[in-house]
Amino acid sequence: MSSEFAPASTQRARHREEARERQRAETKSEILRHARGLLVDEGPAAVSLRAIAREMGMTAPGLYRYYADHRELVQALTASLYDELAAALEHARDQAPEQSPRGRFTATARALRAWALSHKPEFALIFSKPIPDAGCAPGDPCHTASWRFGGVVVGLMTEFWRAGTLPLPRPGTLDPGWLPQLEEVREHLGSAQPPLEALYVFVLAWSRLYGMVSMEVFGHLDFALTDPGPLFEHNLRDILGLLDTGPGNDQ
Repeated sequence: MSSEFAPASTQRARHREEARERQRAETKSEILRHARGLLVDEGPAAVSLRAIAREMGMTAPGLYRYYADHRELVQALTASLYDELAAALEHARDQAPEQSPRGRFTATARALRAWALSHKPEFALIFSKPIPDAGCAPGDPCHTASWRFGGVVVGLMTEFWRAGTLPLPRPGTLDPGWLPQLEEVREHLGSAQPPLEALYVFVLAWSRLYGMVSMEVFGHLDFALTDPGPLFEHNLRDILGLLDTGPGNDQ
């Protein structure tokens, strides 16, 4: 029976259920906003169900109806931050002035740095894991969101491989210790199956990009530089050199 011909009582019951679900979703979003506020203002140790309940004028047991424990709360917060970061990178990638692998990667790398510098506590939570509950290993609730972010970066690197401009190590030259680790990475890539040599280059490129961004975010360049921007751009050109042997590699 279609909804338009359902009894009035059934329709009212369905509307009440939909209203409860909307209210529940709104309350869960509000809880995450408070959790993020505590993270930013007071640090990761301040993110607790009791503190959030106090800010929202609720009892801690009342909050448990939405998040069963601290781990579930932190997992949800971590997933929401990964989703926000991934969305920012996707937007930068798709709005890049030069729609080529090099141009899209450049825009995305710059967006990663911009997000990290304007969201330092959030960046620290999802990348340095100051709270054990923020881990996103396979099987953790935030794992899918973390791979949405990872998929943006790996997807861009895969574009270089598909374009035939990715410089690869010679087959057989990789340290055997790399191979099982790279095979695990490849399992996450679905239909995109670049060779292990390409994944090796991807890991090198990502480690340099993440290393540069994290050093700036955590203040490890302050001893030498008041503006690390030019150093970031220099390193970005080097990273593009790892990924692209094509002409015009001078973004």
